[in-house]
Amino acid sequence: MEKVKVALIGYGHLGKWHAQKADQLENSELVAIVESFPQNQQAAKEAHPNVKVVEDLNEVINEIDAALIVTPTSLHFDIAKDLLKANKHIFCEKPLCSSLQQAQELSQYKKDVKLQVGHSERCHAAWEELRPTFTELPANKMIRLQRFAPFKGRATDVDVVQDLMIHDIDLLLYLFPHKIKSVRALGQKIRTANWDHVTAHFYFENGDEAMIVSGRNHVKEERSLEVMSEKGCHFVDLFQNKISYATHGQFDSGEYVQTHSYEKRDHLLIEQKAFYESILQDKKEFVTYEDGVAAIKIIECVLKSLDTHQEVQIND
Repeated sequence: MEKVKVALIGYGHLGKWHAQKADQLENSELVAIVESFPQNQQAAKEAHPNVKVVEDLNEVINEIDAALIVTPTSLHFDIAKDLLKANKHIFCEKPLCSSLQQAQELSQYKKDVKLQVGHSERCHAAWEELRPTFTELPANKMIRLQRFAPFKGRATDVDVVQDLMIHDIDLLLYLFPHKIKSVRALGQKIRTANWDHVTAHFYFENGDEAMIVSGRNHVKEERSLEVMSEKGCHFVDLFQNKISYATHGQFDSGEYVQTHSYEKRDHLLIEQKAFYESILQDKKEFVTYEDGVAAIKIIECVLKSLDTHQEVQIND
């Protein structure tokens, strides 16, 4: 196999960008777009005239090696199950499924195929610089992640925990190696019947604490990570692609704070390239099935805390 023959499932806001990447990369061939809405079908045909556009995955499932699932979360499980039963490789946008039970059930269908989850925030160049540093910092750190934006009217079929907070839950698991033992969360339902603004406090076994604030009805856009420890403050502006440091002393320049920019990357391109390479070269997925399940497990604990107004233990 020189190229991975791939179908895109879901040609919506995010799907059109995934289609561009699949068409652009040398190790993939976009052979089909699966889309049920007529307006999106027409847009797909105009943007990709040489690609087959169909309503039903079954029309093309025997023509592909892999599929990109970029549909509403509620559809992920059934689509992924059908693809796994057909022994097709999967790239699934986050979250992997609507529930932990669904995500765990997929394991019985997953055989010798790749299943990568779209936790794109791992692609920031900042982590190559900071991940080793975070691992070496002493315990009793305070970690704060914020991700909020004005209302955009998208992904209202799920709550803000599954829509936005999942990015930072995955970063928490990716960047900090110690086990999270419990979570306590509070939130507000503002524009939808689901949680639109949530603050979650996480407690680690080593004494670290973290707070994630996620909102989709805010007055401004912000994505950031802050780590406060005995060594000082590390602050990452994920929106402006900048890293700032404030240590316990002064820098050689005499300043107390230093800031530098890091490379802005095309996260979707990186994810897809890694996905196709994992298939063609039999490499480990960039974000594994197990990573996707771990994030959903934390999500369910956050949602339980929101519903019960209690601290929830996170068990193995």
